[in-house]
Amino acid sequence: MYFPKMKSMLEELSGLLRKKKKKKKKKKRNSSTSPLVISSIFVVLGLEELFSLMVWRASLSEFLGTAVLVFVIDTVVISTVESETKVPNLILSILVAITVTIILLATYPISGGPINPLVTFSALLTGLICISKAFIYILAQCAGGVVGALALKAVVNSNIESTFSLGGCTLHIVEPGPNGPTVIGLGTGQALWLEIICGFVFLFASVLMAFDHRQAKALGHVKIFTIVGIVLGLLVYVSTSVTTAKGYAGAGLNPARCLGPAIVRGSHLWDGHWVFWVGPAVSAVVFSLYTKIIPPQLSHTVF
Repeated sequence: MYFPKMKSMLEELSGLLRKKKKKKKKKKRNSSTSPLVISSIFVVLGLEELFSLMVWRASLSEFLGTAVLVFVIDTVVISTVESETKVPNLILSILVAITVTIILLATYPISGGPINPLVTFSALLTGLICISKAFIYILAQCAGGVVGALALKAVVNSNIESTFSLGGCTLHIVEPGPNGPTVIGLGTGQALWLEIICGFVFLFASVLMAFDHRQAKALGHVKIFTIVGIVLGLLVYVSTSVTTAKGYAGAGLNPARCLGPAIVRGSHLWDGHWVFWVGPAVSAVVFSLYTKIIPPQLSHTVF
């Protein structure tokens, strides 16, 4: 009678020992895997660069470059329209190309010279920079856009500021009409498609060469940045000419440039402002997909 009881007791003890051993193994696995998970998250987010003084110093170049870009380009927008020239779009596109080329050459040695959330976001999606660095750069670019708009506001009179909206990105404007104020400009849908198409063309036709180490080495940075400036100038000309819609300022192609005047001036610049962010974001996603689709044997880029 005692043997069956003893046998069942031994089985229960052995079962308890097995459970304890399994728990210990799970603890060991969890303790060994948790550092790996933390380190992988650390690498993916690039937290090392978030606390890097070098990256924050480089972002200062992005801040100043974007501030100068906004100040100069918005001044060019105002001056070309104010001069009442017969071909303001052509003059504007040429001056934009020259300005962008010069600023790229000035900022490239320090930060790489994206000076544009569109370019920074596409670099993130294609794996050229980490999330933390992209965040720091875009933050610096947006802050630079605001400072550039503030600098422009400080040197123009209130009449020019209200008439030209500090050269900001607009979809439409309100003008006095015979039956009261009328809204003239471009529809949100058309403007969004223009942002997406022009943004993708900008990345495909010029920025792709800047991302490609082989082409950059073969052509040289001066030629690469000149091409980037020319392509951007052409897109400014196309987007302002193809619609022939008064009140539409053309494709923004740089969310930070649109954000600065919107924060400083406000008013109708916030109407449809999301278009100047969503459009470039979509074009960056499409561009990154394109770089992934290219067969490796045909691609000579770093992607």
